[in-house]
Amino acid sequence: MDPIDSFFRYSRRSSREILIQNPHTALTLGGDAAIVYQSMITSDTLDTDACVQQTLDLAAAGCQLVRITAQTVRHAANLENISKALRQQGCHVPLVADIHFKPEAAMEAAKWVEVVRVNPGNYADSKKFKIREYTEDQYQEELHRIESKFAPLVELCKRLGRVIRIGTNHGSLSDRIMNRFGDTPLGMVESALEFAHIARKLDFHQFKFSMKSSNPKVMIECYRLLVARLKSLGPDWHYPIHLGVTEAGDGEDGRVKSAIGIGALLCDGLGDTIRVSLTEDAPNEIPVCRDLLEQIPRLTQQQQDFDATPSFDPFHYTRRASMACELNTGLACGGEQTIRVLGDADQQRLYPVGDSGKASLQVEGNSSDGVILALDPTADRFELPEEVSLLTVADGTKLPVITAFRLLASRLQSMGCEYPILLKDTFKPEPGLDSSIALLRSSVALGSLLCDGIGDAILVRNEPDASKAIQLAYTILQAAGCRTFKTDYVACPSCGRTLFDLQSVTAAIRSRTGHLSGVKIAIMGCIVNGPGEMADADFGYVGGAPGKINLYVGKQPVQFNIPQAEAVDRLIDLIREHGKWQDPVLQAD
Repeated sequence: MDPIDSFFRYSRRSSREILIQNPHTALTLGGDAAIVYQSMITSDTLDTDACVQQTLDLAAAGCQLVRITAQTVRHAANLENISKALRQQGCHVPLVADIHFKPEAAMEAAKWVEVVRVNPGNYADSKKFKIREYTEDQYQEELHRIESKFAPLVELCKRLGRVIRIGTNHGSLSDRIMNRFGDTPLGMVESALEFAHIARKLDFHQFKFSMKSSNPKVMIECYRLLVARLKSLGPDWHYPIHLGVTEAGDGEDGRVKSAIGIGALLCDGLGDTIRVSLTEDAPNEIPVCRDLLEQIPRLTQQQQDFDATPSFDPFHYTRRASMACELNTGLACGGEQTIRVLGDADQQRLYPVGDSGKASLQVEGNSSDGVILALDPTADRFELPEEVSLLTVADGTKLPVITAFRLLASRLQSMGCEYPILLKDTFKPEPGLDSSIALLRSSVALGSLLCDGIGDAILVRNEPDASKAIQLAYTILQAAGCRTFKTDYVACPSCGRTLFDLQSVTAAIRSRTGHLSGVKIAIMGCIVNGPGEMADADFGYVGGAPGKINLYVGKQPVQFNIPQAEAVDRLIDLIREHGKWQDPVLQAD
């Protein structure tokens, strides 16, 4: 069953309305309500004044839902003081308690906040990365044990009028789920549905889902699979959905990665609430949420549908098969080649192929290359040359970019044509478009298609600054998991559990390792975000205790309780030991 009605025409998914409310305000999720944006404070939950101030700052920025970690019963109990102080100051924004590992903390938090977020991967299980085979009887026994842990919270939330967020995270699934389904989108969905079945058994429906990953491709697949499963379970399973790319990082990288994952699903009509998770001050997330939502009507259309079959499997990434052609630079495009970056004359002058001083950023073909053939995907038939050409959508096409290229790929598939495709981020560049908006539009349009497996080359034209456009093109390719040109960072956005200053540490690690193309480094504030949620990182820098850092190779801890002052140097030593270090290349003046 497809997750949405059409991949060519926008229609927002119809979801069940749930109400998040306190005596002073009510926030509707789902139904016809506007999509809600939220964030999370970073202060220690025991520091009432700091938590209140950060919440006020977020509310002033326009945040509609504020999450606060509650790692112990003591922390959860202090939510009472935080909530009372906020209400006394006239701030009535609903609060979410973030729970990991401690059902008793969830029970306490539910007394004081409007929403309780639980992670099925660790709410009733302690993750030990053990491999075990379960008989069907043993598996059912485990489900009964989980119900005994979760049902009391459901009953309490039902009595108090609270909402529950059932939030699975890639890499933090329980050992039981991992052993049956693996660390997969299916495992994430099954884990969440186990908790949903318990809630429904108790006639509780005030819940929403989230399926977060630091990898946009995985995240997109998870949500599509979840929605398809909910559709198959029946018309009353249409619960609201929260969207987010977890550990997206900071700066341009974090914004691009978030825009790809969240934007792709918003354009599919999915999502009732979103968070852009940045390793920055939390109020910085809100303008990005707002700007991203504002782009969706410009990137979709609701009028015209097409009798066409998508060329891609929405649940499993596979790059579209294509033949290779030669660009005027002499480089091959399509086939088994990496996805190429094309540019106009100005971009090519700045980043010519073969410039050793700018080897990581090169324009690998010109957008006016004679091998490129522009087509109208709505035409009744295509006239294609016998010689393999690089196909693209003609400028002036009245369809949005995502719709147009999905239609082109579908038409080519029906013809049995495997000519390569050049993706463009716009068919009508807007002069003077602000760079922050250009970044979002290009990331959503190109990133969505790349995650669908469509595209053998990309061209960025939304960004008017030629140097920024090429940087953005490569950043989109890396964020979509298609090509690596610099170090890849997985960095959590910080919260009250964090054991060091994530922003300064991330900046320090980036300054020392930013030249290591092909290396992925995870920077995690606490054990909740590592080792599991580091997913496929090569190396991990994880807060183990106040002032102490644990270092990982993959998911394996190798060094413990390193003084923070030594930890970055020790990380670099570890990268050297595993043959991943390269000395930075000094640029000529």
